[in-house]
Amino acid sequence: MRLLSPLLASAALMTFVSLAPATAAMTSTTIDLHAQNGSGEDGTAKLSDTDGGVNVTISLKGAPATAQPVHIHDGTCDKLGGVAYPLTNVVNGSSTTLVKGTTVAALMAKPFAINAHKSASDLGTYVSCGNIVASSSSM
Repeated sequence: MRLLSPLLASAALMTFVSLAPATAAMTSTTIDLHAQNGSGEDGTAKLSDTDGGVNVTISLKGAPATAQPVHIHDGTCDKLGGVAYPLTNVVNGSSTTLVKGTTVAALMAKPFAINAHKSASDLGTYVSCGNIVASSSSM
């Protein structure tokens, strides 16, 4: 019986350790952003978990030098809902924001989309959008 107990403990530990990588949370993903309304503004948004939340880094080709509001919306690009998380405006095609209180996994758990608007005075014109879903570049 004494030999059986260490063997069972060892087997249980090996099972737990072998399952750990399979259940580890995703730490980053890259979302493709697609031009809307003939804007020509294609790009990417990289979402990465940090200790303080999710770092969102947006890069858009063909974007103007002027500020363009960008948000994480509820829903999908085909059916955008309200703003879930405001992001730092895209200027010269770039934006970086720390979104506090969430994780990449939480953002991928329900429909969200990243949407860029033409300008603060023309929020109704969308220039780029991408659905937040798991991708092949996920880590």
